[in-house]
Amino acid sequence: MRLRIATLTIGLSAVLLMGSCKKEYLETRPTTAIDASSVLTSVANATAALNGIHRSMYMRWNDQGTFGYGTVMLYNEVLGEDYVFSGQSNGWFVSFYRWLDHRNANGNAYFPYQFFYRVIANANVLINGIDQTPGLQVEKDAIKGQALAYRAWSYFNLVQLYGKRFVKGGPNTDPGVPLVLTPTTEALPRATVADVYKQVNTDLAAAESLLAGARPRVDKSNFNVNVVRGLQARVALTQEDWALAASKAAAARTGFALMTGTQQLEGFSNWSNPEWMWGSSQIDDQTEFFTAYLAYISYNFNSTNIRTNPKLINRTLYNTMATNDVRRALWVPTPTAANSIVPPGGLRFPFMNQKFRAKDFANSVGDIPYMRSAEMFLIEAEALARDGKFTEAQTAFTTFMATRVPGFVRPTATGTALIDLIMNSRRVELWGEGFRFLDLKRLNLPLDRTGSNHNQALAVMMNLPAGDIAWQYVIPQSELNANPNVVQNP
Repeated sequence: MRLRIATLTIGLSAVLLMGSCKKEYLETRPTTAIDASSVLTSVANATAALNGIHRSMYMRWNDQGTFGYGTVMLYNEVLGEDYVFSGQSNGWFVSFYRWLDHRNANGNAYFPYQFFYRVIANANVLINGIDQTPGLQVEKDAIKGQALAYRAWSYFNLVQLYGKRFVKGGPNTDPGVPLVLTPTTEALPRATVADVYKQVNTDLAAAESLLAGARPRVDKSNFNVNVVRGLQARVALTQEDWALAASKAAAARTGFALMTGTQQLEGFSNWSNPEWMWGSSQIDDQTEFFTAYLAYISYNFNSTNIRTNPKLINRTLYNTMATNDVRRALWVPTPTAANSIVPPGGLRFPFMNQKFRAKDFANSVGDIPYMRSAEMFLIEAEALARDGKFTEAQTAFTTFMATRVPGFVRPTATGTALIDLIMNSRRVELWGEGFRFLDLKRLNLPLDRTGSNHNQALAVMMNLPAGDIAWQYVIPQSELNANPNVVQNP
């Protein structure tokens, strides 16, 4: 743990950068780093530290392929079956697509570990020190609540990637990840999966309490009580606590309308969209150019990766949509110059993505979605259906689908048939937003890319049974070298 803590916390002041997403907000806050020793001397400095965590969500970390949480979102997509590569292009993310890199202790299995533990390290400074900082209690509560939410969210991601899946009713005593709850250099062992989930739920409950009476947040990069409840819904869904997942999802989406049909086709890169509950926003002078989520997933940014490897939807999944589903327009089965946009010199392939739009051909700036009310409706519907509450599930699903399919008729299906309808719609709705690998793992489903438009020569990995050891990332070698108390995954 010593080296990891040094790696992830010694550069604390470099991480505590201003993360504002509005030009006018930048003008009212210092734009330089905050020294770690100064973080807890005032609420203003603590707020600046929190803004640094916000900024870390999309800033460049190491090489061109590490751009905060957007990188992890893409890892979760390329490991699934719904996100299809049309070509090898310049090679970015191909090893993940082939299910190799997350099993390489000296490869990019390192980045999620680095990213989430850096967030945790910075959150721990605020969690453990803000109560002693001079200032108004309501402001300190908001800072601590957000820091707790970041820590819980980070551990929830880490345990899903590096630990075995949570099994309801099981002991869940397999190794999870080390629980670092204070600024420390102590070499800690891996806590059990059960203990990590317990801490996640404890942190989220505390965050909910602190943020329930908070002032309105500055913007959607900040956590509020709705987003915390959305995280609680995600965790409950993964733990198969269906009643809690449904109730938290319903509470989380309160106040967030569903998109109109027109808004669904506006590029998924503007957080003013009424569905967006949580996300990052960039302005032109914050551009990372080729080190950005939209540099790899948009349909229009002029990068080699987009030009020669436009991303496709699994054609089998596409065909589950009704013929009048508005979302069909987010992909083009038979693309031409008249019905699809590509960057200059870009290639076109069947079922190519037209969902995510960068600002323009020369600028990869755009907002990144982390949570939307659509997801909450789908969590609610799924949880209710799996809990046998089919009438309530049909109601939630119908409310959502009426905005996607004009004239949508309330389904009469129950049981597995209803769950399949909901899950197919979830796969379509959240395509590219970082959920599919985690959904397959939590549901103990196999990977199956056969019968689709995946090119076996490129994808290589076409089938993988549920429960295979490859569903766990390996622990990075740098952690093993530094911490004798951490054991490697099989």
